[in-house]
Amino acid sequence: MKKILLICAVVLGFAFNASAQNDQKAEFKFNEEKHDFGKIAQGTPVTTVFEFTNVGTEPLILTEVKPTCGCTIADYTKTPVLKGAKGSIKITYNAAVVSAFNKTIVVTSNAKTPTKYLNIVGEVVAKAPVSSK
Repeated sequence: MKKILLICAVVLGFAFNASAQNDQKAEFKFNEEKHDFGKIAQGTPVTTVFEFTNVGTEPLILTEVKPTCGCTIADYTKTPVLKGAKGSIKITYNAAVVSAFNKTIVVTSNAKTPTKYLNIVGEVVAKAPVSSK
């Protein structure tokens, strides 16, 4: 019986130790995870910046920021973001086609939540015809 209790204590000790190590990881806190551009004129690229803070204890490293379509370009902080520091992900959408849009950007990192999804939405409307008098 003492051996069983000892084994249970050791197993619980390892479990608590493993969960405590997970709390040491980096973690995102975004200012927003979805941006609505509203109505934008066709042929006019629009840009937004998703800012984030590393609320974890380890440096946060973005390994990939990948838009799900070719109409969206991403630029992001490439250096490690230290505890309490800020980083950014700049997204530019090429408003070439008249229609509503909902695009996803997949962010991969070493964070406690290793994959984050950011969204941009809006509606591309046709430019008003230029009248010549």
